[in-house]
Amino acid sequence: MTIQEAQQAVDQWIKTYGVRYFSELTNMAVLTEEVGELARVIARKYGDQSFKEGEKDNLGEEIADVLWVLLCLANQTGVNLTEELQKSIEKKTNRDKERHINNVKLK
Repeated sequence: MTIQEAQQAVDQWIKTYGVRYFSELTNMAVLTEEVGELARVIARKYGDQSFKEGEKDNLGEEIADVLWVLLCLANQTGVNLTEELQKSIEKKTNRDKERHINNVKLK
């Protein structure tokens, strides 16, 4: 699935099952909540915390939840994520093409 197809799939789901998009402000709050849930799993899986009884390692699910809300925000604000991601890659390449390679901390 391409990014464009993902945006279209989320849009179709919203139109079919979701009634309408939540407001942009609500979706920003939901995104923050989902990032927190992702952080909790990463802290337990890769950090010093351990999973509590009943918690599960659902890293992929939490990453997908973050992506879902980002796709919603992109759709409702008219952002073409394919184009914007390509611009971001180009910007980072131009800015950082030698910085990380020459960073002794990364060797």
